[in-house]
Amino acid sequence: QVQLVESGGGLVQAGGSLRVSCAASGLTFSNYFMGWFRQAPGKEREFVAAISWSGVATYYADSVKGRFTISRENAKNTMYLQMNSLKPEDTAVYYCAARLRKTGSGYDVMQTYDYWGPGTQVTVSS
Repeated sequence: QVQLVESGGGLVQAGGSLRVSCAASGLTFSNYFMGWFRQAPGKEREFVAAISWSGVATYYADSVKGRFTISRENAKNTMYLQMNSLKPEDTAVYYCAARLRKTGSGYDVMQTYDYWGPGTQVTVSS
């Protein structure tokens, strides 16, 4: 069965960096458009970043543009999110998600994703 597992979360001071990873199994990874979402306490889950099948195209929420970088290694069935200049408002559970759709439209819409990981906690202290 399809499994997505996030790792690399933790506690970091404001201004610091962290890289979270998403390891996929049970699917042909290169066929899946991938995304990162996050959910802070008391808030709805929100889009963070997405990456196309080959990694050529990337998309970001305005709140993280210029600070976060999404990437993927299809040979390793793994996706990454490099987070720099972290702010306390970046504190959330970060989820990776996979979708089989053949187009990139709706990449920021949760309901268009087919599989989700359990999430990894990222906490940024001020």
